[in-house]
Amino acid sequence: MNPAPSPGILAGLIGAGIQASRTPALHEHEGQALGLNYLYRLIDLDQLKLDSSALEQLLSAAEAMGYTGLNITFPCKQAILPLLDDLSAEARGIGAVNTVVLKDGKRIGHNTDCLGFAEGFRRGLSDAPRRQVVQMGAGGAGAAVAHALLAEGVGQLTVFDVELARAQALVDNLNAHFDGSRARVGHDLAHALGEADGLVNTTPMGMAKLPGMPVPKVLLRADLWVAEIVYFPLQTELLREARALGCRTLDGSNMAVFQAVKAFELFSGLQPDAARMIEHFNSMGS
Repeated sequence: MNPAPSPGILAGLIGAGIQASRTPALHEHEGQALGLNYLYRLIDLDQLKLDSSALEQLLSAAEAMGYTGLNITFPCKQAILPLLDDLSAEARGIGAVNTVVLKDGKRIGHNTDCLGFAEGFRRGLSDAPRRQVVQMGAGGAGAAVAHALLAEGVGQLTVFDVELARAQALVDNLNAHFDGSRARVGHDLAHALGEADGLVNTTPMGMAKLPGMPVPKVLLRADLWVAEIVYFPLQTELLREARALGCRTLDGSNMAVFQAVKAFELFSGLQPDAARMIEHFNSMGS
């Protein structure tokens, strides 16, 4: 008697400049371990010579091809919102989506970035002071991280973004969701970092395709902790400079893994082995 075929999952990642992403390998390896026929594909806007205006077309194509779900990354986490049928409570509160489940003709948006960053923060910086923290970036990932930081007890979060209106919109959202006026728009980076306990980079600055640092090196100091969400490369210039000064640091690996853990669960309905996924992520090198 032939064994029953394993259930199939077809998933993908939509974003720009994502060829170095470890997400496909993470999902497929865990799927194999759980006996699933699991395929995960990259839908790279740069390679396809598209931008976020193609999202509707890409979503429709994914539905037509029987995709179970999609992960969404830079620069699409907010642009995708109007194209979805419904949002999880967390995605609605954050105002950004990184996971879309395609089921029964519906597109349901979720946010697993917030959980992913919070888990990494608890594991790597659980005892770090958090009276005042500076966050660089107010985009889709930034919105999720900011919610996680305030939920993890940051007293005052100062948000900087090249688009002032975007920073203000995030700050207004945060202050509507958390007691008091714990978030504010940053205007003077040197002053804010001078008073801060920690710095979090949620911009794409530091990625292989966008090298550099989101803050001038001279503003770093040894008693500042520094967290990063970029994970390719794992050792960004910001982290390298911070570590050279003796700063406590948190790289982007835990956020990358734990957002994938939750996305895997949403796509498959099965509980993945987080420890196995961390081990596999780390085995892929830096």
